[in-house]
Amino acid sequence: MSEELNNNRPALDHNDFEREDLSPAGVMYFMVGLVVVVLAIYGIVDGMYHFLDRYERQNQAAISPMLKAQPDTRAITPEDPLLFPQPRLESDERSQLNDYRQKQDQKLMTYDYIDKDSGTVRIPIDRAMDLIAQRGLPVRTEGNSAVAATPAKKESPAKSAAKAATAPGN
Repeated sequence: MSEELNNNRPALDHNDFEREDLSPAGVMYFMVGLVVVVLAIYGIVDGMYHFLDRYERQNQAAISPMLKAQPDTRAITPEDPLLFPQPRLESDERSQLNDYRQKQDQKLMTYDYIDKDSGTVRIPIDRAMDLIAQRGLPVRTEGNSAVAATPAKKESPAKSAAKAATAPGN
């Protein structure tokens, strides 16, 4: 049965093409329709925003006559910070951050007492690295728990400085 249906059709030549393609006019109609729909949606949305903006301006609550009129804050530029409404939390964040970094760098590069009574000091990072390179890190051997249970002896200021330099948070 299927052979009978296929036998009624002429055989396609390799040089021939299919004549049931989509016509170029259909593609052009679709493109024109797409542009019309996009423009219609744009017009509807634009009109809606204009209507809502006008409605908000007309129905805005009355401002007290005791208040000074505020300019539109959406148009404030960073060059004019005096017009920006309160609270102004950061006036110049770049210089504030730079000041903070300079204070932290100064703290990391100087000597200072952390706790004068116990002899804990803060030393610069470069000096602490040199001390660790010279003396090495303390090594605890296995089974050395008896040493940890004995009371601590008074350390020299150089050892306490090296410990303070390697302690976390300094």
